[in-house]
Amino acid sequence: MDIKQVRNMSDAELVQAISDAKRDLWQARFELSTRQLKDTSMIMKTRKSIARLLMVLAERQAGQKA
Repeated sequence: MDIKQVRNMSDAELVQAISDAKRDLWQARFELSTRQLKDTSMIMKTRKSIARLLMVLAERQAGQKA
């Protein structure tokens, strides 16, 4: 997910996307432990996606407080 797409999301969409990404990360880790995961780079990509989503959400919350 590109940062431009993330910035265009609403707060509710961001929270939902974070929840989905965390679920995907859990699933990827589970598949890795059972040796079913083919693309191990998916874990790092998902972690970076979660970081992007959380960063944008934190920026918005900081902007509302100011």
